[in-house]
Amino acid sequence: MLRLVFPPAPRVLRSPVAPARLVQRVSEKTAECGAAWTSPGGPQGMAHIHDSDGSSSSSHQTPKSTAKWASSLENLLEDPEGVKRFREFLKKEFSEENVLFWLACEDFKKTQDKKQMQEKAKEIYMTFLSSKASSQVNVEGQSRLNEKILEEPHPLMFQKLQDQIFNLMKYDSYSRFLKSDLFLKHKRTEEEDEESPDAQTAAKRASRIYNT
Repeated sequence: MLRLVFPPAPRVLRSPVAPARLVQRVSEKTAECGAAWTSPGGPQGMAHIHDSDGSSSSSHQTPKSTAKWASSLENLLEDPEGVKRFREFLKKEFSEENVLFWLACEDFKKTQDKKQMQEKAKEIYMTFLSSKASSQVNVEGQSRLNEKILEEPHPLMFQKLQDQIFNLMKYDSYSRFLKSDLFLKHKRTEEEDEESPDAQTAAKRASRIYNT
């Protein structure tokens, strides 16, 4: 009696996650979560959660957005609207990958599940650090990185590279952003809104209520 022996089915390898997926996820977190990303600095790099409208619940009187953005890059990156405007500017300079990499690293540091950490580490590597990355960032030591670092991921594995990108933005593109038409136009709009009759009436009404 003849027995038919079939070879084992070929193993299907999962293709790496498309870079666009990671970029989209970072964008959605920035736009929808209302999370304020803190500056790099180890385990303290956790997000301060704001109310759903993007305003802090700790104070009813907040400084103008542009004044906050101009005070420091850290403050800019804590404001979802600031991140959005900064991304618009960097996109025009063809360097949006810098802030996307920084945001992805902030999200990665908050990941606790090891399997998710491995997946996110691979996405960050394939999107921003691999020699074939479509949104490759320019950091020192990048040539020494390889996929071996993805085998045992830890929350601060990208910290040094993230710090390099932060300083690159701080001393280069951030200063140009503050002089850009995009920033200055937003600043003028805030000043015009502040000087409008409706705004002045609301301010006087609030002052009377406070003083009674």
